Amino acid sequence: MDEKFSRLNQYRSMWVLVFFDLPTETRVERKAATRFRKDLLDDGFGMFQFSIYTRFCASRENADVHTKRTKRNLPKKGKVCIMQITDKQFGMIELFHGRKETVPEAPTQQLELF
Repeated sequence: MDEKFSRLNQYRSMWVLVFFDLPTETRVERKAATRFRKDLLDDGFGMFQFSIYTRFCASRENADVHTKRTKRNLPKKGKVCIMQITDKQFGMIELFHGRKETVPEAPTQQLELF
C-alpha cells in the first residue's frame, strides 16, 4: 500500500503540544495548576519538559478531540498554548542535553478505542 495513503503516516498523524505557565503562589492556584496537569496526564499526554506536555494522535480529527478536551480543562489564571504539528515536523526536532545532542524517544503505541 502506498505510504501516502496509509492510515498512519507522518503527514497525517499529529502531535498536540501544550505549553503552560500557571501561577502557584496561593494554595488555590497550586491546586488548579496540579488539577490541569493531572487532567493532561489522564488524557494521555506525557511530560516533555516541566511545563510542556505532548500527545501523539493518529489523525487531525483525533488531535482536535484532545485539543477541545484540554480547552475545557483550562484553569482560570495563567497562560496556556496548544499547538498541533505533524509527526513529520515533530520528527525534525533537535534535542540537546547540555551540549550533547540526544535522540528523541519514539512514540509509544497507544490503543485507541472508538
